[in-house]
Amino acid sequence: MTTRLLPGAAARLFVACLVAISSVACDESGMLPAPPGNGPGASDTYTASDGTRFGVQVVVSNLEVPWAITFAPDGRLFVTERPGRVRIVENGQLVSEPALVLEDVFAEGEAGLLGLTLHPDFTATRLVYLVYTARQVGGRVVNRVVRYREVGGRLGEPVVLLDNLDAASIHDGARIKFGPDGLLYVTMGDAASPSVAQDLGSLNGKLLRLNADGTTPRDNPFASPVFSYGHRNPQGIDWDPATGLLWETEHGQTANDEVNLIAAGGNYGWPVIEADETASGMLAPVLHFPGRSVAPSGAAFYRGTRIPAFTGNLFFATLSGRHLHRAVLEGGDRRRIANHERLMEDRYGRLRDVASGPDGYLYFSTSNRDGRGSPAQNDDRIFRIVPVQ
Repeated sequence: MTTRLLPGAAARLFVACLVAISSVACDESGMLPAPPGNGPGASDTYTASDGTRFGVQVVVSNLEVPWAITFAPDGRLFVTERPGRVRIVENGQLVSEPALVLEDVFAEGEAGLLGLTLHPDFTATRLVYLVYTARQVGGRVVNRVVRYREVGGRLGEPVVLLDNLDAASIHDGARIKFGPDGLLYVTMGDAASPSVAQDLGSLNGKLLRLNADGTTPRDNPFASPVFSYGHRNPQGIDWDPATGLLWETEHGQTANDEVNLIAAGGNYGWPVIEADETASGMLAPVLHFPGRSVAPSGAAFYRGTRIPAFTGNLFFATLSGRHLHRAVLEGGDRRRIANHERLMEDRYGRLRDVASGPDGYLYFSTSNRDGRGSPAQNDDRIFRIVPVQ
C-alpha cells in the first residue's frame, strides 16, 4: 500500500464564524450556512407527501465523484472522492489540500476510494477508517480496509485491517460504519461473482463485523468476520436510533433493489432468490423495487429535529433513481415501512450518500461525474436540507 501525504492546508477559515452576524450565524457545529449555488440551490423548495415543506442549499461544489460523507464531532465533514482523495469541509469551505491522496487506488468503473467512517471516540483517537480498491504489485486488484490517524487535517500512520478481498470494477459494496455496539461494519459486494455470496468461506457478498482493531468479535455468528450473507451489492447501512435495528440497502439485478432488516447470521438469498422470491432459510426484504431499478446507495436515519416530520425516518440516496428516498417506519417494533416516497426526483441527478449532521440538518451528495450521469455546472456537490416555513 502506497500513500502520499500532502502538506497541511492554509490557515483555517474560522474568521468567517467570528464575524458572522445573526442572519448568517455559525451553528453549534461550526459550519456556516451555505449560500445558494449554481443551478438548484437554496431557493428551491419542495413539499413531501405529508405536506412537510423543505428547502435545499448547496454546501460545497466541484467535487470529483464523492462517495462517502461523514461528520466529525467538531462539525468538519470528511468526504471521499472515488479517484483516491480524502477531502475535508470546514466552516462551510472545502479545504484546498486533500487530507490524503492514495497512489495505489484502482479507480475504474465502480471501484476506487469508497467508504469512510470515524472511530466512535474520534475526538480522543483521531482514527479514520477507509475502504478502497487497490492495484497490487503484479496487477491484482483487491479491496482493503485501512485505518489512519488524522492530525492537523492530514491522514497518516496507515494500518491495514483487512486485505485481499476480491474486487472488480462493479459490485464492491464498501460502505463502512460503526454500530451502536462500538463494532465496525463493512459491506462487501459479490465482485461480479454471484456464487461467492452463499460461500461462508468468502468475505464477498457479505456484511462484515469487526472490532475496531480489525480482529473478529467473539460473538460473530460464524467465528469469522461474516455477520450476514447472501448480498449482491450492499451500498448503505444505518441503525434505527429508536430500536438499534440495522437496516441495509442493496442493488438488485437490473431491478429488484432491496431494503433489508439485518439479523446476525441471516442469509439474504442472493443469487438463489431476490425481491419477493422465497426459499427455506433465506430472508426476504422489507421493501423491494420491481421493474425499473433505483440503485439505492448510502442510507441514514435522520436524527435531527429541525424538520420534526422527518425525525426518525430512513433516507437513502438513489443513483439510477435520481432521487432521495424517504421511508417512514411503522410504530411499535418499527420493523415495517408504513409508507415511502421519492423526494426531489430528477432535480439533482444521481445521488450517492446521505448523512444526518451534528447541526441537525440532513445532507446528501451527488454522483454525476461517475461516468453514468450528466453533470450540471459545478458538480459534484453536497447539499443540505433545511426547514421552510
